[in-house]
Amino acid sequence: MAENTYLIRGAAILGGDAEDLLIRDGVIAARGNGAATHEAAADATVIEAAGLVALPGMVDIHTHLREPGREDAETVETGTRAAALGGYTAVHAMANSNPVADTAGVVEQVHSLGRDSGWVDVRPVGAVTVGLAGEQLAELGAMADSRARVRVFSDDGICVHDPVLMRRALEYVKAFDGVVAQHAQEPRLTAGAQMNEGAVSAVLGLGGWPAVAEESIIARDVLLAQHVGSRLHVCHVSTAGSVEIIRWAKSRGIDVTAEVTPHHLLLTDELVRSYDPVFKVNPPLRTETDVLALREALADGTIDVIGTDHAPHPSEHKECEWAQAAMGMTGLETALSVVQETMIETGLMGWADFARVTSTVPARIGRLEDQGRPLETGEPANIILVDPAARWTVDPDKMATMGRNSPFKGRELPGAVIATFFKGHPTVLGGKLNVPYRHPETAGAVSGN
Repeated sequence: MAENTYLIRGAAILGGDAEDLLIRDGVIAARGNGAATHEAAADATVIEAAGLVALPGMVDIHTHLREPGREDAETVETGTRAAALGGYTAVHAMANSNPVADTAGVVEQVHSLGRDSGWVDVRPVGAVTVGLAGEQLAELGAMADSRARVRVFSDDGICVHDPVLMRRALEYVKAFDGVVAQHAQEPRLTAGAQMNEGAVSAVLGLGGWPAVAEESIIARDVLLAQHVGSRLHVCHVSTAGSVEIIRWAKSRGIDVTAEVTPHHLLLTDELVRSYDPVFKVNPPLRTETDVLALREALADGTIDVIGTDHAPHPSEHKECEWAQAAMGMTGLETALSVVQETMIETGLMGWADFARVTSTVPARIGRLEDQGRPLETGEPANIILVDPAARWTVDPDKMATMGRNSPFKGRELPGAVIATFFKGHPTVLGGKLNVPYRHPETAGAVSGN
């Protein structure tokens, strides 16, 4: 059998008709059930895929891999293993590492770590401001021109709250077709906030995080983006009001895209009644009304993509009293299942729509030419096989991520990733890690499982 040739037999392409996919040397060499496809696959390793759905590899526009400097929470190696198991073939690594990814040197380090790992394509996100301090623009042009070819810039975790600085960033990234991904949070409205401002926060006596803190920044930024004619991406949209502002902006032709996290599609602030810090996140879990508005907006295209906001933390940063706990949740290994439960099993979307919001559009936002491509002859073989009938119970201790702070612990979820092909190489088979892809430049490197 040819080492780099695989025949995926009988998978439902985007949930439609069952067809065969022939992978050879990193690309889809043939698609279909005809004699020509079978003849070409004579030397292939056969993967029986009856009952499975074939989809383009998922692309996460919003991942925290923590390295360099915060390896007690996650590393590029562990985070990308988790990504492959979750069905991802590309992730965008956020800039809030230590040192901050605000120079060409740091983003190239992250990019190199990703290539050496070989589980997924790692694209660094560059910081908008030096040290995430919100005072001076970072080396945007140098990061864009580096080997990492950064096209997404964000101070995620901290809002670029100065309107003059935000305008300058939007103007600057236009030169290389970049995008500013804004963490929309007016800091003066959220000082000391612990959870969503509303009925539950009033009962619990926890500092409230008003929806307007998010919505006011989005309103400002879409107008700035319109004024300078630049691209804006809104991170982790969480309120019904934000949806309406984004919908209005798109109706005006403003070049804005938006993401929603899986946890904001399923969980509500009612869970905070438990005082379990696993439910503490930024932006906070909102109300059932917000959740339903977010689902509708994702279905109708107002919200463009799913972004996990995968945020692993050491256990001691979560297993403590609520006020002292870190904000954030893991998400790479549960995203597909949560989206299946909230969007597909509710009838709001089909698998073709799933591919659009988890692969095609996020790749387009990040300007990833080889990701999010159609499952057609001649295209890069970044493919996942999903068993939609599978059911599994979330156990953080069995996950590849170092973070144990999954808000879905103990919950039964639908759908399972059976195989992930990255550049035509099976990084996941039978739902388990296989071996990483080796770039020609790193072929001599050794990595165990």
